[in-house]
Amino acid sequence: MARIGVVGAGRVGAVLSAALRAAGHEVVAAAGQSPATLQRAADLLPGVPVAKPTDVARSCDLLLLTVPDDMLENVATTLVGAGAIRAGQLVVHTSGRHGLAVLHAATSVGARPVALHPAMTFTGTAVDLDRLAGCVFGVTAGDGERAVVEGLVADLRGVAMWVPEDKRTLYHAGLAHGANHLVTLVSQAMDLLAASGAEDPAATLRPLLTAALDNALASGDAALTGPIVRGDVRTVRDHLAEITTTAPATVPSYVAMARATVERAMRDGRLLPIRAHAVVRVLDAALARVEGTPQHHPVR
Repeated sequence: MARIGVVGAGRVGAVLSAALRAAGHEVVAAAGQSPATLQRAADLLPGVPVAKPTDVARSCDLLLLTVPDDMLENVATTLVGAGAIRAGQLVVHTSGRHGLAVLHAATSVGARPVALHPAMTFTGTAVDLDRLAGCVFGVTAGDGERAVVEGLVADLRGVAMWVPEDKRTLYHAGLAHGANHLVTLVSQAMDLLAASGAEDPAATLRPLLTAALDNALASGDAALTGPIVRGDVRTVRDHLAEITTTAPATVPSYVAMARATVERAMRDGRLLPIRAHAVVRVLDAALARVEGTPQHHPVR
């Protein structure tokens, strides 16, 4: 069992540390400054001392760096410069975007770098602990670290997915595009339903979106339904007219997703080119009205 120190006890760091502690590892110290971080550490890691990052790094044999992506390299370099990271120490970060290169400073002194990214969104509360069961972790590590990483993921009750170093950014882009943009899409849909008079937009959408998500995950583009794939030009035109009046800020995202849907439906042969061009003309006209953009975006 490892002696774990966590630098950046935010939503991810506090939850993963708590889960590893529950699996029998010892969390020896945590670093964090904001009131929210300190409260999270108190709630999820009771009894674990809060210390300076250098002291945390010196006290553990597995250093968990759960800091924002853009800070990660600087934090690792600073800790190495302070002599807080040592040869043989596991230095594990949870960034989806980065692989091992971002920990080059730690590697240069003989530490063992690992990228361990949970493909899940976190609240930073105890609710997340149960959600870790079955969670996929995007992992990048050297051959010498493979066994210990698989053990850590097993202790977190997750599933390891090995990601090549040069594919980390693409891996992360897929997750962010799916999860983050889904939140924006669903929020916009709820706004439109609320404007239509729906008393509970979330309850109205939940069965439809749950089925759509399950179908898409199982069948990909074959799960597409609705006016775009049917080539219902008038319906799309009417949608855009109402959205332009009620929520004009939603028009660009509706148009962008509709265009992407047109192209995918054309590729699998369900939408004829003549209908596709008619839909695209309607989309371009609506976008031009709200943004003043040229009305010419050819279908590829």
